Amino acid sequence: MLINILAFTAALCAMTGLAVLMGKWLARVFTDTRHTLPERFTYRLFGVDPNERMGWARYGMALLLSNAAMMLLGYLILRAQAATPLNPLGLGGQPPDLAFNTATSFITNTNWQAYSGESSLSNFSQMAAITSMMFAGAAAGVAAAAGFVRGLGRTSAADIGNYWVDYTRTLYRVMLPLCCFTALVYVWQGVPQTLESWATAKTLEGTTQQLSIGAVASFESIKHIGTNGGGFFGMNSAHPFENPTPLTNLVHILSMLLIPSALTYAFGSMLTQRRQGWVFFGAFVVMFVGFLSIVHSAEQSGNPLLGGLGVDQALSSLQSGGNMEGKEVRFGIGDTSLFVATTTAATTGSVNAMHDSLSPMGGFVPIALMMLNCVFGGDGVGLINLVQYAILAVFLVGMMIGRSPEFLGKKIEAREIKLVMLAVLAHPLSILGFTAIAAVWPDAKNSLNNVGPHGFSEVLYAYTSGTANNGSAFAGLNANTPFFNTTIGLAMLVGRFLTMLPMLGVAGALAAKKTVPAGAGTVRTATPLFVALIVFVVLIVGGLTFLPALALGPIVEQLQLAAGHTY
Repeated sequence: MLINILAFTAALCAMTGLAVLMGKWLARVFTDTRHTLPERFTYRLFGVDPNERMGWARYGMALLLSNAAMMLLGYLILRAQAATPLNPLGLGGQPPDLAFNTATSFITNTNWQAYSGESSLSNFSQMAAITSMMFAGAAAGVAAAAGFVRGLGRTSAADIGNYWVDYTRTLYRVMLPLCCFTALVYVWQGVPQTLESWATAKTLEGTTQQLSIGAVASFESIKHIGTNGGGFFGMNSAHPFENPTPLTNLVHILSMLLIPSALTYAFGSMLTQRRQGWVFFGAFVVMFVGFLSIVHSAEQSGNPLLGGLGVDQALSSLQSGGNMEGKEVRFGIGDTSLFVATTTAATTGSVNAMHDSLSPMGGFVPIALMMLNCVFGGDGVGLINLVQYAILAVFLVGMMIGRSPEFLGKKIEAREIKLVMLAVLAHPLSILGFTAIAAVWPDAKNSLNNVGPHGFSEVLYAYTSGTANNGSAFAGLNANTPFFNTTIGLAMLVGRFLTMLPMLGVAGALAAKKTVPAGAGTVRTATPLFVALIVFVVLIVGGLTFLPALALGPIVEQLQLAAGHTY
């Protein structure tokens, strides 16, 4: 236990140091007035005017249309896979519903996979469709954060920047260099990087076996740095080709947290309010540590029913090590718990263990983190989601003291609150609405591997993962059906764009306002007290919204486990 706590502390300290370094670089990228040669070439190639000033509506429309174009291209590649090169296994194209789900998944930064990568996709599809959309989705999220933060910091301005400039810089100056460096680290540690589709190995029994390989290292780098998730192989980051050593496991974790944590420092730098950036970082860390403590404690405690079986001592000795079902023995309880909390807090979706095998309260944590969707969160959108709760917090405090709420020196009025509430409500509406439809859909129960509350948790997890643009799954659910492919795909689109675009509208509205001087009744938002206030509002709003659904799933399953019932 002590070793795990020390390991958690070391990982968080490393994340904090990297957040400062990366945050400085992101702030420089977003505020630089110069354009590099590759960027200028790209602007000419696509007819972009880098000096154009975009209001939030045009900025959001550029984001939406560029993502739609990439999604359509990805869909066509997946449908026509049988006719594409680098397909020596002769794999056919995906059916329409699966291709829609896959293209939607990867352009929305979700990377939900209703298929097994090594047996369904050719190397061309993995690179041209999947990896390309992973870069596109991640860069779009970071670009949205750049425009959002820029809007919050401007006064009496009609624009929030230029989407194409933010996107291109993010791609060239952030994603590509980071991914190239990380891919080299992975290759050093034994992750394959090749255009070959398989390798022939000789087993201990003397027979030969074909092993699927490919451009895995490059896939892994953008998968985690871009908080994309998914897996080159069906086993994801539990596969030894994706995650061969403890060092690669740590690099995975730090990569997932790198940009979401660094954006808080970039926020403070761009607005010249460093303390405000640390407040948001502190809110992230407080909630993350709380949920990490729950999942680690639950998995370390194991299954209480095993102790009363009256069988040999082997079970007792196994149980003393915690709940190891579905976990890689290379990583154990500690690294698995940290990975579970990280991949769902940062909405990545990569997994190094079977989440379906977590204890009920262990499974509660990833679902709850995705429902809140603002504990670090994905690249760009995590910060945006936390700021929406910060605005909601100052609004509630302002109403209680009878003063017009202010945030960063700007008055928060009816328009901003309406947009914030649209973003806040779209998330649970998608999760709970689609879960309710699936619960009564005639054929949905045929996809379940479990009954009772655990079966409900599988469905709830799927739509929570899709809406939060996470992509992980309980995996007991067969989601590769026309119904689930279509509805989860729609949930991904709602979770991505109906939460991001309204908040760009908030940034545009605040950019147009004048800064007002702080008064005696102004709520100070750069204090430890405001950290507690943000966390309180997040947990209260999330609890009131999702507690009934969680009570039907992991909570009642935990209570029934204590009473001797399993599912």
